[in-house]
Order: sequence, then structure tokens, then C-alpha cells
Amino acid sequence: MSFLNNLSWRYATKKFDDSKKVSTENLEQILEAIRMTPTSFGLQAYHFYVVTNHKILMKIQAASWNQSQIGTCSHLIVMCARNDLMQAKDEYFNAMSGGDSEIRANLAGFEQMVDGFIPRISSEWAKKQVYIAQGFMLAACAELQIDSCPIEGFDSKAVTEILSLPENHDISVMIPIGYRAVDDNPRPKVRFSKEELFTFLGE
Repeated sequence: MSFLNNLSWRYATKKFDDSKKVSTENLEQILEAIRMTPTSFGLQAYHFYVVTNHKILMKIQAASWNQSQIGTCSHLIVMCARNDLMQAKDEYFNAMSGGDSEIRANLAGFEQMVDGFIPRISSEWAKKQVYIAQGFMLAACAELQIDSCPIEGFDSKAVTEILSLPENHDISVMIPIGYRAVDDNPRPKVRFSKEELFTFLGE
């Protein structure tokens, strides 16, 4: 199938077949798609948790208004934005320079620009970066014919406690992945036409 056909094939899966698991090879491809996501300034101010422990999944399901996707999925990807942006910036520039102080000095102009930007942004900015990664992940899943369903409806405090997340990680969205159950009945896909969605401003 073509990329666009695969996007048309995917839908927000409501029930997974819990007997089918995503292979290690396919999971690695999905995680690599997340890793390759472009972000503002390249900071990558996020972190992702891959949950497969069934007891933990059931606790998270209970904290997510009992949405069955969580308890029946193969893997749950919990996508977190970092709230310690200055620390994330330092880590990024250290990675860029390979720990070389001379190279870091050559990046000073760029780093100063980022330093001036960070105090003026909110946590919502970091969450937006996570949603870019979500888009790449969903596209990768569709390309591999792996089902997915972004979930924003959950008790963030409860899930944070269940996973014992550090204070600098704020959950943005959770994405269960796996293979649709035979009795999962998706609603017809509804998308606005190109004429309704796009305005061309040419000559």
C-alpha cells in the first residue's frame, strides 16, 4: 500500500487484539521515527515511556476512565514534555559540541538566542513539540499497518504517580499501539474536502 493509502487505512482503534504483539523490529522502527522528529531549535525537550507490564497498564486504564485500548494494547507509549527547558537546552548543546568546549564556544551566538527565547515560552510550547513527535509516530504506525489511538483523557496526576515519573516530565498524550480486534467497529472516516481546508495564495 502507498503512504496515503496507509493513512486512509488507519483509524483511532478502540479495542485491540491482546493476543497480538508488535514485533521488536517494528517497535524499533516506530521509536526511530519518534527519535527523528524535527523540533524547534532541535532541542528535543521530551521523553517517552514504553509500557508493556500488564498490571501497570491496567492501573493506567483505571486512571483513564477505563478506556479499553490501554488494557488490550501491545505497547503503550506515554509521551512527556520536559518542563526543565534550560537543562534540556544544556544537554542539547553539549550533544552538539560533543563535550568540546571550543566547539561549544563557536555555538555561543545560537545558544544565547535560545537562552533569550526560553524564559518567554510556556509549558504549552514543549507540549507542542511532543505533538510533532506524535504525528511522526502515528504515520510510522500506519506505514507498518500497526493500529494506534492517541489518548488525552486521563488523570495526569494519577498516571504520573503510577509510573513514578520525575518532576521534570509532564504527560502530554498517551498512545496505545497494537492490532485491532476483529470486533472493533470503526466509524466511517470523515474528512473535509481539500477545497474546504486549503486556501492557495499565488499570483
